[in-house]
Amino acid sequence: MAQQSKDQVLCLFSFPGGKCDPADQDVVHTALRETREELGLAVPEDHVWGVLQPVYDQAKNTVVPVLAGVGPLDPQSLQPNPEEVEEVFALPLAHLLQAQNQGYTHFCKGGHFRYTMPVFLHGPHRVWGLTAIITEFTLQVLVPGAYQPRLDFPGEWRLRG
Repeated sequence: MAQQSKDQVLCLFSFPGGKCDPADQDVVHTALRETREELGLAVPEDHVWGVLQPVYDQAKNTVVPVLAGVGPLDPQSLQPNPEEVEEVFALPLAHLLQAQNQGYTHFCKGGHFRYTMPVFLHGPHRVWGLTAIITEFTLQVLVPGAYQPRLDFPGEWRLRG
């Protein structure tokens, strides 16, 4: 999914998601509601596989990834909300697992090395930032034998639920 920033220069790609509403029972219900609102995709609750450990964005907001099976999905069949979503695209697991499509980017601040993050290349768009981190954690859970990250992440990144 692509979402333009207000300055129309920086494209941000992310999974469906957002803040919990008071009516949401838990993070799973928030994720299902946001997926329906943003993509027009109704995912039944019994298709939810589990929840990854929380991660934090740059503003220190807690992000809780929820994994669910949606079966074969044609992005063209979705009905994205034009107020929130500019473009929808999918990357097959086979693409994400190919070493030539995996990379890392280093971030510096004030001329000093700060951190390294994963990046997924050669798709319709480069996947980076928090979306790439969540993608990497998801691959570690879904295909642990086939995907070997080159960075060490905490051992608690396991599927809960």
